[in-house]
Amino acid sequence: MANRMKDKVVVVTGAASGMGLGIANALAGEGAAIVIADLNEEAATAAAEKLQGSGQRAIGVRANVSVRDDVRAVVERAVQEFGRIDVWFNNAGFNVPMQFLDVTEDNWRSIMEVNALGVLIGTQEAAKQFIAQGGGGKIINTTSMAGREGFPAFAPYSAAKSAVISLTQSAAKALAEHDVTVNAFAPGVVQTPLWVKLDADLVDIGEVEKGTSAMDEFASGIIRGRTAKVDDIVGTALYLASSDSDYLTAQVIMIDGGMVLV
Repeated sequence: MANRMKDKVVVVTGAASGMGLGIANALAGEGAAIVIADLNEEAATAAAEKLQGSGQRAIGVRANVSVRDDVRAVVERAVQEFGRIDVWFNNAGFNVPMQFLDVTEDNWRSIMEVNALGVLIGTQEAAKQFIAQGGGGKIINTTSMAGREGFPAFAPYSAAKSAVISLTQSAAKALAEHDVTVNAFAPGVVQTPLWVKLDADLVDIGEVEKGTSAMDEFASGIIRGRTAKVDDIVGTALYLASSDSDYLTAQVIMIDGGMVLV
């Protein structure tokens, strides 16, 4: 079904590359106006210009999602450009793996600030805009299979993504009176630049032997028998952003090929 997002304005954080970019492109293809918010302003602008070149409405904006003033600026720019916001994706995130006994305070704080605090700030600022518009709206959070099962080299990341699940539930309850739904999806191992870097990082800390692939090792435990491509994720993201999911709230949809069973 085409044009499921016609006349909708969608903000996707961390959308200059990888999964966020795939989601932004898919939503634009369904008629949405897209705000690509990313720490890498040049990449965000380039991604938006590519969409514009295809006749779609898009802008790129720089933002550090853990800085409230940056997030407020994204809201203001989106409203200035497109008049309103209908859907907000808290997608930005990163990971720096460390062996559990080597995790530092700086490693913990940096990962929690972006992956957890960033979701809180994004949810709050998006919700304030939804309420100012008269209510209604959708907030969609990117959590992870690591939010359902702790991994020894991903302890801060797993903790942060578990926090995203709790924030999704808390926000859904808090914002229901304003007709705002809050849901999340939890990818597993997805073939993106993030995982390419993680592969190298896991070799560096001795978690994976040199010459082997962490993605391949993880794939051996996936029921579907392979890691995910970005295209495997975007259908669920589109469902959560569209009117098809209007009655759904406070839920986490696993998209990990059956790696973590909950």
